[in-house]
Amino acid sequence: MVQSSKLLSFALAVSACAVPALAGQVQLSDLQLPPSAAGVQATVKQMFVDSYNAYRKYAWGHDDLLPVSASFTDGRNGWGASIIDGMATMYIMGLDDFFEEALNFTQFINFNESQVIETVSIFETTIRYVGGLLSAYELSGKQHQILVDKAKEVADKMAYAWQTVPDQTIPFGEIWFSDNTAVVDTSNIAEAGTLDIEWSRLTLYTGNETYTKLTEGSVRTIANLVTLYPVYVHIMCLAPQGIDPSSNTFVGDYLTWGGGSDSYFEYLIKYPRVTNIDDNLFADTWHAAVDSSISNMARQSTVGNYTYIADWDEGELIHVASHLECFHGGNWIFGGHLLNNQTIIDYGLELVEACWNTYASTTTGIGPEVFYFLANDQWNGNGVPSQDELTFYNEHGFWITSSDYILRPEVLESNFYAWRSTGDTKYLDRAASAVDSLKKYLPQPSGGYAGLNDVDNPSAGFIDDQESFWFAEVLKYLYLTFDDPEHISLNDYVLNTEGQPFEAPPAKDVYGSGQPAVVAGQFVSKTGLPLPAISPNKYLPSPLPTPTTS
Repeated sequence: MVQSSKLLSFALAVSACAVPALAGQVQLSDLQLPPSAAGVQATVKQMFVDSYNAYRKYAWGHDDLLPVSASFTDGRNGWGASIIDGMATMYIMGLDDFFEEALNFTQFINFNESQVIETVSIFETTIRYVGGLLSAYELSGKQHQILVDKAKEVADKMAYAWQTVPDQTIPFGEIWFSDNTAVVDTSNIAEAGTLDIEWSRLTLYTGNETYTKLTEGSVRTIANLVTLYPVYVHIMCLAPQGIDPSSNTFVGDYLTWGGGSDSYFEYLIKYPRVTNIDDNLFADTWHAAVDSSISNMARQSTVGNYTYIADWDEGELIHVASHLECFHGGNWIFGGHLLNNQTIIDYGLELVEACWNTYASTTTGIGPEVFYFLANDQWNGNGVPSQDELTFYNEHGFWITSSDYILRPEVLESNFYAWRSTGDTKYLDRAASAVDSLKKYLPQPSGGYAGLNDVDNPSAGFIDDQESFWFAEVLKYLYLTFDDPEHISLNDYVLNTEGQPFEAPPAKDVYGSGQPAVVAGQFVSKTGLPLPAISPNKYLPSPLPTPTTS
């Protein structure tokens, strides 16, 4: 495990290095799969076929299958999210009949209006629909113009999210397609800063620079705000979670790599790779965020020495982590290679270990939604754990507070990056174990796969939803883990936060300036405050208010 002394010294070591290093390859050359890989890959492909056939039978044209009740739901505006989100996976798996059927379906989608009376999420619609359509367009040889046309259709409607207040550079998170009015409310940096990969791709295939200017401008605003904000945020070098598009100001100062912030940080390093943009702002801002996180928020559990990144709120460290947050190991591996920074890579691998331990420690072999740690500097920010929680912690190095599993991909995603980066077959063994667990505990009589109410008690029942990221991410990452490593090589592709692959140009010699955007200072935590459920922004209303339709 990473030694504690490294947690305090890394920031100064990195910040002092003003000369950028030559970029390294993300994926190891000449990776070799064992003979057993083909069988596991075939199992994953069959899992896709079975669960997608269940969707076709009970939910065709709707967003998601309800696998327990053999029905459907339309949580993504009724445009067929499972179809669009799954198209790239179909193509990668060679499921040509499914892909052709999905392609035919696409031409009949009316993205000009929601099929249900709900607002449209700019973030979710971008990563699933725009990302899914354009990734499928690229993978299938750029021969199906309808995929670009439909991505443009929905993006043109979403562009109104930037047109509510004067000089607006941050989009509102929700919009009514019925009259193109935004829901005027606060947002978060993940919703506002996870759009530029997909929209810049739309610029590439339409020639319209507006898509890039809008979404890239949002990221620039967030990144530059950090340098202008009060000293404690400026020193921490991370953007707080909440943001107000009406005023281009942060809301609160909650810092986390978890939900609400996660994919903003993820895209800071992926965007320069997929575009080869010359501006160092993106890579340097990511570099600063990682630097500060290691020196200020990285801790090790007192049992097992598992490395994790705590949350931070007004000087308080909160020792919480989540399945969502477990993307960070893979992201740090990816970015560490681009910066040719072995320390960041090593930390990424340590984060992968801690997240995988949550799978290895449960009855089902599947990880929970939210879990806590104890560190030497304090308890977890939520008081003393119960006796049962402490017993679990003393055995496993963490304890569970939200025990559900909703088919999330992040642990398997980071495991995939670790395999492709190192060639260590332990990551194949772990992925194979996950396949066994998913296949044992999740299948339903409908043919679909359902989440679990309690990963440590499989008899506690199922969650009746098979979200589209089951097809877009979980099964894709597992399939690619056991696929020919040169297929969707991480040296040639960048995957968006929904697991949609995009072609990357030949890598630049250097990414970033070698100097983080802001030099991080040292930080001392105080006694923790009550721990939030899953890194929420306490200033955001829940549920978000929505206007009535006229």
